[in-house]
Amino acid sequence: MIVGACFSIQAIGVGVYISYGVFFNPLMTEFGWPRSVISGSSAAAFFISGLFAVYVGRLNDRIGPRVIVSAAAFLMGIGYMLMSGMDTILELYLYFGLVFGIGLSSIDVIPLTTIARWFPAKRGTMTGIVKVGTGAGQFLFPLLTSFLISGFGWRNAGMMLGAIALVFLMAIAQFLKKEPAVLVYTVQATPGRIVRPPDGNLSFAEASRTYQLWLLCIMNLTVVSCLMSIIVHIVPHGRDIGISAHKAAGILSAIGGISMAGRFIIGMIIDRIGGKRTMILALLLLLTSLLWLQTADSLWKLYVFACIYGLAHGGFFTVISPIVAELFGTASHGALFGLVVFFGTAGGAAGPILTGFLFDGTGSYNLPFRLFLGVSALGLLMLSLLKPVRPKKQ
Repeated sequence: MIVGACFSIQAIGVGVYISYGVFFNPLMTEFGWPRSVISGSSAAAFFISGLFAVYVGRLNDRIGPRVIVSAAAFLMGIGYMLMSGMDTILELYLYFGLVFGIGLSSIDVIPLTTIARWFPAKRGTMTGIVKVGTGAGQFLFPLLTSFLISGFGWRNAGMMLGAIALVFLMAIAQFLKKEPAVLVYTVQATPGRIVRPPDGNLSFAEASRTYQLWLLCIMNLTVVSCLMSIIVHIVPHGRDIGISAHKAAGILSAIGGISMAGRFIIGMIIDRIGGKRTMILALLLLLTSLLWLQTADSLWKLYVFACIYGLAHGGFFTVISPIVAELFGTASHGALFGLVVFFGTAGGAAGPILTGFLFDGTGSYNLPFRLFLGVSALGLLMLSLLKPVRPKKQ
């Protein structure tokens, strides 16, 4: 029940967010707004979701997931409903960028923290299953949104999509609950001696004083900036080398499909070899794909890239939550994972913009693609410096 609920939250939440791209052409046709303005509201929602992820994670540590996901369902649904009646750019950024973005902040943190606490023995496998929901939502909801827009117009489609998010996420939230107290530790007080429970849990304050937390945050920022830049710019790159729009879009679809398999496979590997080794594997796959991309000048080569990169993409996003639990325990997992997510969303929002500027300045993706290679290598170097957290004996 818990895994099914978390899977569905990821599928609906991420699917509804990704579907915003289907509204691009209708909004440009009706209002004449440039692409940079329309895409900016999506970047704003992504950044706001990361900004609020820390606060949402801390709330989850205190009151549990049901109330928070219910509130997120309301905000995401209302955000789309209000957007369906907008007429100005300010309204677009207010309704989608802010209101929807705040609701989106719960869609990654709450399900993955819930899974990390419910399944300590099979944390990786269950996380992988839940992250497959992300791929399912990315595949299904844009198709549904396209059908709604073509049949009822973009305003009615926005209203219906908001209603779907509100009703279904609100209903699914009722199946969530805090993990059971499987183990209860009884500690006899001794003057001058503090005993830590044997699971190695750290509070948010304790974890914030470790270099491991900040190294993980910076690594997530750098790698996610690379991952999101690829997702945004791989189709334009395909068009630049003479591939048709339909076939270039197929590259992105291939990445999505392969990433679903990558999430599930990487999830099972985590339980066998641990989070750090699994993340090393994901980054090695990423480096391999980026090396191949440097000379990928035809359709078949880009599809080979999509297969390797898809495994790395899905695997990296799957291993983040388990590695936070592995390093710091689960007592403050929501807040700690939210902080790591915030750094990732900051990089994910800035990376595609920087890539666009570099392309405009050079007229080519050669420089950005080389930088992606260096950024990924830097991430692997930082990961090699990540050692287990050893709480001080007191």
